[in-house]
Amino acid sequence: MSEIATPVLHHINLKTPRLQEMIDWYGTVVGTTPTFQFPVGAWLSNDGANHRIALLSTPAMKDDPDKLTHAGMHHVAFEYDSMDALLANFTRLKGLGILPHMSLDHGLATSFYYVDPDGNSVELQCDNFGDWAQSKEWMRASPDFAKNPIGVQVDPQRMVATRAAGASPAELHRRAYASEFDPGTPLDTRLPL
Repeated sequence: MSEIATPVLHHINLKTPRLQEMIDWYGTVVGTTPTFQFPVGAWLSNDGANHRIALLSTPAMKDDPDKLTHAGMHHVAFEYDSMDALLANFTRLKGLGILPHMSLDHGLATSFYYVDPDGNSVELQCDNFGDWAQSKEWMRASPDFAKNPIGVQVDPQRMVATRAAGASPAELHRRAYASEFDPGTPLDTRLPL
């Protein structure tokens, strides 16, 4: 058997009944700009790739009132290179009235999840180890992760304040994973229970 060539994820394609609103939202939240736009679609990028998000829209598209109970993608994720970048973006988005529906320390990563105009969940995260090899090994071997692969809920605003008070990113993660920043609110996983 020949060796498998492993491709890198290039983009996601979303269908939407609200094209311009989605273009604007992704521009605000993850810094994408249209590489190309036409009446029924757009290709957006926030880096050197020709596109990372494709959007398609036709007059026949409509919202699915039962979206949360139907099979399909749960979320898409974007990764920041540091805890500081993730927290700074949380603060920026909060100032614009955009708040996460769920915030978690998964152990391997800290993640804030937002809802786009079509009701899709978008995860913004940073690796808690700053090194994929370390976080991958922790995920594979950690008894804590095996017991709780979802992670613990966190309050991003308390994390921002704790970081501003001088806690290092490693200390922030340790304290978050120990449930110190639990907001005490119900968890909105955007899944039917």
